[in-house]
Amino acid sequence: MFINADATSAFGLSRRSLLGVAVVAAMGFGGNAYADTAPAGATTAITNFNNALLSAMKAGGRTDFNHRFQTLAPAVDQAFDLPAVLAVSVGPSWASLPPDQQAKLLQAFRRYTVASYVASFDSYAGQSFSVSPVARDLGDGRLVVQSRITPVNGDATQLDYVMKQTASGWKVVDVLAAGSISRVAVQRSDFRHLLSRGGGDALLSSLQRKISDLSGGALA
Repeated sequence: MFINADATSAFGLSRRSLLGVAVVAAMGFGGNAYADTAPAGATTAITNFNNALLSAMKAGGRTDFNHRFQTLAPAVDQAFDLPAVLAVSVGPSWASLPPDQQAKLLQAFRRYTVASYVASFDSYAGQSFSVSPVARDLGDGRLVVQSRITPVNGDATQLDYVMKQTASGWKVVDVLAAGSISRVAVQRSDFRHLLSRGGGDALLSSLQRKISDLSGGALA
């Protein structure tokens, strides 16, 4: 899938955009992963999220960014475990950040995550989503639900979700482009570099700039 990070894929999303969407969490993809029937709750969660993305794509040419953001945000909240994702992305220093700064970072990270999806899934040309009933077990309570985006013409693109059972049901904790390219390494490296240079304030400023850029200034 990611032969050229600046190329445009057959289903209308830039390959760079796909690397930028969604969230990250713990890695640990080693070991002997195996296929098994996915829990119904896990596949349903991804099917519902894919349906929300499809609606956002269809609305892309008719509604402004802020409206699509407000429409998609509940689906992101439902699908992802954003607090856990952010804590793991920041790493051990997360616990040492003041509670008020943690709250600001979580709010910005949520807005960044939603804005990334709104910006990436912004047009519709007959694409369709599918979710496999088979999941890859990663151990430690994690599994990969396999999803595909298929254009009218051309090959399907794999966009899989690492999920874990929580008190609120199955939640996404990582996204794998092309079935193996994890956002976790990119985001973890980016966040920790910013923290090492300017602490939580630097990370917050970076997230706010990205939100503004993704939304074309609509989400200042």
